[in-house]
Amino acid sequence: MMASLVLLVTKDCFLCGAARRDLDEVAARAQITWEEIDVVDRDDLAREYGDRLPVVLLEGKEHSYWDVDKPRLLRDLGVS
Repeated sequence: MMASLVLLVTKDCFLCGAARRDLDEVAARAQITWEEIDVVDRDDLAREYGDRLPVVLLEGKEHSYWDVDKPRLLRDLGVS
C-alpha cells in the first residue's frame, strides 16, 4: 500500500518552494507520489495549519512544519 503524503501550502508561503523540492527528493527515494493542497481552498485546513505552513501530512497526520525533516520522513516511510 502506498503511503499518503500531502504538502499543505498557500500562495504567499516563502518556505513552500524548498518543501516541494524536499518532498520531490523524498518521494523519488521512496518511490511514491505526493499531493499538494492549498489551504486557501479549505477553511478547515487553514484554521488548523495556517500559522505554520508548509505542513507535511503523512497518513493524514502532521509530520513536520516549516521545513521537511527528510531523514525522519524517509525513516517513517521505511526507506533507509
